[in-house]
Amino acid sequence: MVAAFLIALREGLEASLIIGIVFSFLRKTGQTRYRRYAWAGVGAALALSALVALGIQSIGAKLEGPAEQIFEGTMMLLATLVLTWMIYWMKVQARSLRGALESELAQALETGSPRSLFAVTFFAVVREGVEMALLLAATAFVTNGMDTLIGSLLGLGAAALTGVLLYASVVRLNIRMFFSVSSVLLLLFAAGLFASSLHEFQEAGLLLTIQEHIWDVSRLLSAESPIGQVLRALFGYNPSPSLVEVIGYGGYWAFALLAMPWLVERRVRQRAPVALASGRSA
Repeated sequence: MVAAFLIALREGLEASLIIGIVFSFLRKTGQTRYRRYAWAGVGAALALSALVALGIQSIGAKLEGPAEQIFEGTMMLLATLVLTWMIYWMKVQARSLRGALESELAQALETGSPRSLFAVTFFAVVREGVEMALLLAATAFVTNGMDTLIGSLLGLGAAALTGVLLYASVVRLNIRMFFSVSSVLLLLFAAGLFASSLHEFQEAGLLLTIQEHIWDVSRLLSAESPIGQVLRALFGYNPSPSLVEVIGYGGYWAFALLAMPWLVERRVRQRAPVALASGRSA
């Protein structure tokens, strides 16, 4: 439940900030008559995100044996990559997010077509929604569906309330501090999720086990204990991991701390000339 709450809060707050930027821009430019098209884009994005989450869960529920393990392992692996990329991408793009979104909104309003405003709002929000759907679906495989549902609803509720209060200037939030702390927690969660995906692939026979248990601390802290369940949901705790899981866990941190920042920076540098050229042509 805690992991689902954190993911929903983080992704929900990002979506709330995007929605706040959209409606602040419409109010600032005197284009509030277009608000219903922006809300339609938000609603469509949320609906599609919910369908993605339900689709992943329904597919997983129909599978059994090795097919189920392969599917769950693949979803966990994909969620790990998306989550890690998102954390570093947002760190780099946070400063330019408002300017880029407002530029897209201005271009949409210049065309005079409500569809353009709908599209800008839809694609801005749906990215966060689909990411959240994938991450919560992977979380449900690690814990259980009900805990994930409750945690995600609480997280979304807290994110929506915070977004409304921020938009109304009722409260002030240190956004940079929030994202820094949540990024560390989510990286820990992603590392455990990656190890869990390797475990599923080993169970399905896709990976060699090599050495089944490196250590076993079940007597000190079992995975079924209350604390063990929380640690498993948050960080993928396994009291008796295999050699592959231990190597994979360490390998993830090497990738996340060394390779991923370089990949994100490279991607940003590649996009910069394109963005500059499009800005000049506009």
